[in-house]
Amino acid sequence: MSSSDDFQVLAQRLRSCRICRDEPRFGGPLPHEPRPIVQGSRTARLCIASQAPGTRAHASGVPFSDRSGSRLRDWLDLDEAAFYDPARVAIVPMGSCFPGQDSKGGDLPPRRECAQAWRQPLLAALPQLELILLIGQYAQAWHLGDDFRDGLTSTVARWRDILAAPQHPRILPLPHPSWRNNGWLRKNPWFEAELLPVLRAQVRTMLARDDKEHAA
Repeated sequence: MSSSDDFQVLAQRLRSCRICRDEPRFGGPLPHEPRPIVQGSRTARLCIASQAPGTRAHASGVPFSDRSGSRLRDWLDLDEAAFYDPARVAIVPMGSCFPGQDSKGGDLPPRRECAQAWRQPLLAALPQLELILLIGQYAQAWHLGDDFRDGLTSTVARWRDILAAPQHPRILPLPHPSWRNNGWLRKNPWFEAELLPVLRAQVRTMLARDDKEHAA
């Protein structure tokens, strides 16, 4: 695959991918039929680097089609039309398929085969990205590398420095919007009080730039 490949061509290839079921490299095969889910286009300015589809997304084929998605859209101050507009928003999870659940009913980690095979080409096919949101520890570990040194809470707490770092596209770490993280949000009120207003302002600025360019 070439970095010049069109995003839609890559996405179509990804949707036919069966690596985690037929050629697993990290543990046993995926225990169900893969259903890779990805969204985007070469004009997208915002990328949501999420974890992996959950059970509802796996059933519907629509990313974040659950309460986590409702919370994430509230964090971004986006309605569904804007959130699901691939010309504006790319959704590129660390694992494109639902990974299954553990014995306690929690989602398993994203399949590592997916990021190894697809992540770099997909991101390279998004040349207009301005901001990547790193949702959860797996996205943060992959994108930040050694800078993901003290876990999720410490990383999100350093959000100002990470956002201001001289890199393009810029990156911003977030916790997962799962309702399982209600306790985390209560313990870290600075997230909603300080980070979210900046995030919403960044998103508004990008969308306003899109509107201006489309009207020109």
